[in-house]
Amino acid sequence: MFTGIIETTGIITDTAINGTNKSFWISSPISGQLKVDQSLAHNGVCLTVEEVIADIHRVTAILETLQKTNLGLWQVGNSINLERCLQLNGRLDGHFVQGHADTAAILLSKKDMHGSWLLRFQFPVAFSALVIEKGSVTVNGISLTAFDVSADCFSVAIIPYTWQHTNLRFLEAGHTVNIEFDMIGKYLQRFATVNNPA
Repeated sequence: MFTGIIETTGIITDTAINGTNKSFWISSPISGQLKVDQSLAHNGVCLTVEEVIADIHRVTAILETLQKTNLGLWQVGNSINLERCLQLNGRLDGHFVQGHADTAAILLSKKDMHGSWLLRFQFPVAFSALVIEKGSVTVNGISLTAFDVSADCFSVAIIPYTWQHTNLRFLEAGHTVNIEFDMIGKYLQRFATVNNPA
């Protein structure tokens, strides 16, 4: 379980394909503090630490993850948002995030608002019921508030601190991001579907 508050960023130093899996070596300020078998959110995707050498850790994404996220597009040199799992004795500054990306979205536009940045994303319309005005949504692991919501688009406003301390500043129109919708909303949709079948 995570909060969507990014702890730091890392840089991909190497990748390898093994069958349908893809492994990544990531250098970051917290890599040396990690332990094998620890869960760590990478751009909002929970992956298991498999190896730690100095300031580099290795993780592997299976086919299911590669198909539903932007991990298949990751290359050496890419910046990755990192968050260690939630500690139960800490404050929940974002919202409950599982680290299970639901889908990918495309950045449509990025606008400098001279004090903040406005980003607009397009996502598959099949998920439209899970995005509400002023509701929580996770973009590349970052807990954000959606607004100007339509059937397949939403906008988010990014404060300077988040801009400087995450990889959102490297995004350009057309880039793909990982999206996790609010867990409570997903359970409510499931409840409604089961109790009111079409």
